[in-house]
Amino acid sequence: VQARLSPSARRANLRSAFLALRSLAGRRVLLVDDVLTTGTTAGRATRALVRAGAENVWVAAAARGIGS
Repeated sequence: VQARLSPSARRANLRSAFLALRSLAGRRVLLVDDVLTTGTTAGRATRALVRAGAENVWVAAAARGIGS
């Protein structure tokens, strides 16, 4: 669904979409995204992980979208 939205609509849609349910204090996290287009999903999820205390967050993507 995100892939069909404009970059500004993606940012608005994901503004408060992610929340870590427990502390990740000192943890190292690998976040895997299927397609990285604008990076909004990965960025918002990363912020939630860091707020939960993650020491490091790495993002890996299976594919990169290039837009239309």
